[in-house]
Amino acid sequence: MPICPLCQDSRPSRFLTDKKRSYFRCPRCQLVFADLHSQLPPQAQQQRFNKLNPARQKQLSLFINVLIEQLAGITSGPLEGLNFGGLLPDSVVTLLQQQGYSLSQYDPFLAPDHTVLRHSYDFVCSYRVFEHFNYPLREWALLCRTLKPGGFLAISTRLLTDPQQFAKWHYKNNPAHVSFYCQETFEYLAAHHGFTLLFAANDLILMQKAAESDITRTP
Repeated sequence: MPICPLCQDSRPSRFLTDKKRSYFRCPRCQLVFADLHSQLPPQAQQQRFNKLNPARQKQLSLFINVLIEQLAGITSGPLEGLNFGGLLPDSVVTLLQQQGYSLSQYDPFLAPDHTVLRHSYDFVCSYRVFEHFNYPLREWALLCRTLKPGGFLAISTRLLTDPQQFAKWHYKNNPAHVSFYCQETFEYLAAHHGFTLLFAANDLILMQKAAESDITRTP
């Protein structure tokens, strides 16, 4: 059996096998993940994600604007954030700057500027990206490093709310979706990596890094 790609537990068990691939479930962090051998190769991912999707950009813009509005109500001073795994139009970024906010962007296909990952931010948002992580521990460790102590991590991914219905869940049918999380997964991450889980329901997870955290874990 494979090792869990998030918590490195060696006890995942086969959860489901359908006509396209096998899925495993970790007893420690409750992550459900697809068989590594069935995941899309890098070239296929490049073809799939190397172009902008206006509808997705609109959804991402709404997600970030709502997040900033909420954080502005509970924090003081200008906010500096990172949009991880997506790309907003320059016009939206400029508008945020005019409102007093700073937003850097990183996308492995559309904006692969690794220099922005060397800074630390008041908030990091990741919209419909976590489900694409083949090795989620690697990205999780990176996001932990990019957040300032007391910073906020906002994630949008569909939560697996009923494991018994996984076989019928349409979200798993997208071949680019390889990692599936439930609330317990983020409870585990919060407890073991110095975060407070503020909210986890539907497709929104909001976490806050401990104010005195010195997390530097690497995969």
